[in-house]
Formats: sequence, C-alpha cells, structure tokens
Amino acid sequence: MRELKPVIYENGIQYVLVGDYYIPVLKLPEEHRPIGRWGRLYRDYMKEVHSAMYQSMTLSCTLWTYLADLNEQAESRLETIIRQMKEAEGVTEEMKAREQLMWVQCMNSIQNRAQEIVLHEMIYT
Repeated sequence: MRELKPVIYENGIQYVLVGDYYIPVLKLPEEHRPIGRWGRLYRDYMKEVHSAMYQSMTLSCTLWTYLADLNEQAESRLETIIRQMKEAEGVTEEMKAREQLMWVQCMNSIQNRAQEIVLHEMIYT
C-alpha cells in the first residue's frame, strides 16, 4: 500500500489528511459583514436554482462577501427607487404633516413596489 501525503492541493483548495480521508481546509474571510435580507433571499435562491454556483462559491470562500456586496447594492437601489417614486408621485414632508394617513398609505405602496422591483432586478434573475 502506498503512503498518503499529509497535505494535498486540488483545484486550488488545500486538503489535510485526517485518518483515511482528505478534509478541505476552509477559512472564512477576515471581514465580517452582514448579508442582510437581500443576501439571505439570494442565498436561498442560489441553493435551489444555481446549486453548482452556490457550492463553488462556498468552497472558494467567496459566497459571504458576494452576498454582503449584493445586499449593499440592493439596499442602495431600494433607496434610490423609493426617492424617485416619492418625487414622481408628489409625496412630501408637507403631505406628511397635513395628511398623515394618506402619507402612510402612499409610502407603504411605494415601498412595496420598490421591493418588488429590487426582487425582480437583483434577486430572482
């Protein structure tokens, strides 16, 4: 029987011999940024629809950073869309002071539509 090497490199991943098995040496990125709502939604979508890409990114330790970046971009896009819709529909601070219930109704509508746009553009594509 031949002697097994204690450490091997395969496909850019380091493996360590533990008993009779090689276990991948995976390290989390040094930075810890939250993946947030949008990152979690996209992670779940990747698991179901793009499982090969999900596994590849998990093994290369790039998944968390990718999801954190996506979350930040989605939040920024959501804020931009909400601001633009408020301007287009005339929802102002003056309206908030005069007609509070109407302002809440308009803002809820704008926020729901903006979230659907972000889901369609960035998550479920």
